[in-house]
Amino acid sequence: MSDDLTLWYDRPAADWETQALPIGNGALGAMVFGGVASERIQFNEKSLWTGGPGSSGYGSGDRTGPRPEAIAEVRARIDRDGRMAPSAVAATLGRPRSGFGAYQPFGDLWLDVPDAPAGPTGYRRELSLREAVARVGYSSGDVTYSREYFASHPGGVIVGRISADRPGKVSFTLRTSSPHPDGRVSVADGRLTVRGTLADNGMTFEAQVQVVTRGGSRTDGTDRVTVTGADSAMFVLSAGTDYADAYPSYRGPDPHARVTAAVDAASARSFSRLRAAHRRDYGQLFDRVRLDLGQRVPAVPTDRLRAAYTGGASADDRALEALFFAYGRYLLISSSREGSLPANLQGVWNDSTSPPWSADYHVNINLQMNYWPAEQTNLAETAVAYDRYIQAMVAPGRKTAQEMFGSRGWVVHNETNPFGFTGVHDWASAFWFPEAAAWVTQQMYDHYLFSGDTAYLRDTAYPVMKGAAEFWLDNLHVDPRDGTLVVSPSYSPEQGDFSAGASMSQQIVFDVLTGSLEAARTLDVDSAFQTEVTAALARLDRGIRVGSWGQLQEWKSDWDDRGNPHRHVSHLFALHPGRQIVAGTPEAAAARVSLTARGDGGTGWSKAWKINFWARLLDGDHAHRMLSEQLRSSTLDNLWDTHPPFQIDGNFGATSGMAEMLLQSRHGTVHVLPALPSAWPTGSVTGLRARGDVTVDVSWRNGSGERITLRPGRTGTVKVRAALVSGDHRVRDETGAAVSPSRDGDTLTWNAQAGRTYTIVSKDTAAPEHPGGQDPHGCR
Repeated sequence: MSDDLTLWYDRPAADWETQALPIGNGALGAMVFGGVASERIQFNEKSLWTGGPGSSGYGSGDRTGPRPEAIAEVRARIDRDGRMAPSAVAATLGRPRSGFGAYQPFGDLWLDVPDAPAGPTGYRRELSLREAVARVGYSSGDVTYSREYFASHPGGVIVGRISADRPGKVSFTLRTSSPHPDGRVSVADGRLTVRGTLADNGMTFEAQVQVVTRGGSRTDGTDRVTVTGADSAMFVLSAGTDYADAYPSYRGPDPHARVTAAVDAASARSFSRLRAAHRRDYGQLFDRVRLDLGQRVPAVPTDRLRAAYTGGASADDRALEALFFAYGRYLLISSSREGSLPANLQGVWNDSTSPPWSADYHVNINLQMNYWPAEQTNLAETAVAYDRYIQAMVAPGRKTAQEMFGSRGWVVHNETNPFGFTGVHDWASAFWFPEAAAWVTQQMYDHYLFSGDTAYLRDTAYPVMKGAAEFWLDNLHVDPRDGTLVVSPSYSPEQGDFSAGASMSQQIVFDVLTGSLEAARTLDVDSAFQTEVTAALARLDRGIRVGSWGQLQEWKSDWDDRGNPHRHVSHLFALHPGRQIVAGTPEAAAARVSLTARGDGGTGWSKAWKINFWARLLDGDHAHRMLSEQLRSSTLDNLWDTHPPFQIDGNFGATSGMAEMLLQSRHGTVHVLPALPSAWPTGSVTGLRARGDVTVDVSWRNGSGERITLRPGRTGTVKVRAALVSGDHRVRDETGAAVSPSRDGDTLTWNAQAGRTYTIVSKDTAAPEHPGGQDPHGCR
């Protein structure tokens, strides 16, 4: 099956990172290579980690005894000298990292095919984003062979089918390999079981693979299963560990019963039924949003499509961009579902026992960026795993806050793992970032802003936000230079010296205090806390200053270097993902100066962030330039983002940035086509989400909006800003009845009713009225 949302290739993958194709269901992930004589399916289960409890010397990054006085020592030196070298701060506040661990590959599944053709014809390897199904097909002689693979969230399994268009032509041997010598393999009744205990931390792991044949024979070996002369065969794989997100042990039940039940249930169903259930589950998420940039089905394989990409005007370039947008949504669905850990630096995919940065959870931007597209591209359910992970971090983070800082609330620093690592290590330029706890709560508050779900705010988001805010109420420091409240010690991520009041630190603290205060007022709770936050905000340095060359300062002192091209642009947090800086203001002009000075280079995730920055500055052409830069030089043949190496946050950041170009919704206004680039003159998008619980469709032609459809989920005031509002237009509901909003320039305001559909149409749009408000222009 071929369409505009299929990645496809005319040869097998030779490399895991750049060419193999990913499938996943949140907890399980696999990489499909498509080999003819020997198919490799490398697989993961997201909780299989070394480190943590049971690993030698693990202590969550906390010191063996409380040391709040060490913070005071560093603050005093910064007050005296204005700055402090990272090495000196790390020597005082850091500690060697021990037992942190790393995300582990589970193993490889191999399908060895006897007498496989050396030169098959019609070879095709593909990944359908509409179906979340990977396929391999080829012909030999008069027989066409097919393989299909998918990872089912409802079933908790990875499923594969090997078939041919002539009976009796399917033969292969299924075996496994593992990088862990701790595993033991057994086979019985067509089921291969791998079970063991990691030597590092004692974690128990188990995988089971059941082979089901149609015709032919199935033979058990000591460590493999052989199928001979079948019409088709199916395998069902599930895996698990005894990990649990329960502090402080992080252990739960043995995985055997859970894995056995999943494989038993799935293997009792037909392949077609398993696939249908998978597609229903996946489709109810993926199908909510459709993007049309005027693309067409590419006539060349995806690796060649990417290699030929210029960011110009061709339909093939639009096809790659639309595919990249959809791929980000596919990857988020595939790597983050309820019941699993959230997406890590590599989503759910990893083939190394020592992956880059441990394939961990960096919380100085990377984990946050993974979830930027969750709300706006209508995938809120993918963040359930994120929410649970952050909630589980509070207990160890409270201990770190008490022992390291002597304060209320909870904290986490630069990076963490599944075992509550909320303390520090001693890598001088990347060990200190206590602002992370405040930042990770932003996604949770944003879910409330998008959904309006006060039960979620009360029970899930607010307790976590309040704890992060309380930490800063206790830890803000009076700056002797001007009496304002600042973060000290403060460090702008991964460059410069430690100081007091670096811009990003102040902007994040402002964000968590403001959001927590808004939440408390919404819920009408904690009056004393509200008073305390209000008082702190009145004295807080907001971290927004215009420097000597018109830039937004990165530090409270004017230390910025106009020639600095560093990948982090941390001092623009207030522009994105924050909400302090608004396009058209002097602060936004200063942010533009800083962003221009940093340039269009950087790593993959950095370019993705810059797409979002330029979109927030309402500069669609520069946002598109950054998208083009990312696709040309920071994207691999399988369309994974590369830092280098592979790091998945850039995929998610780019999808978020493309959505920001089409729809923004800060400060109570739904802004439609705020940063439409000239490269996308005609197109449409359906199903994007705006804060205020509004779902939005929009179509445009020749660079101008034609039709906007809004479906509010709640009754209340709706404000819509769009260029088409400045001209002649009409607004109608789904019955065809006219709506008469108030208008202020390019903004309309009216009282919308939940469950109704409102359409704003340019009067230049040639479209007949239809009974019942049905419209031929793509409104759903």
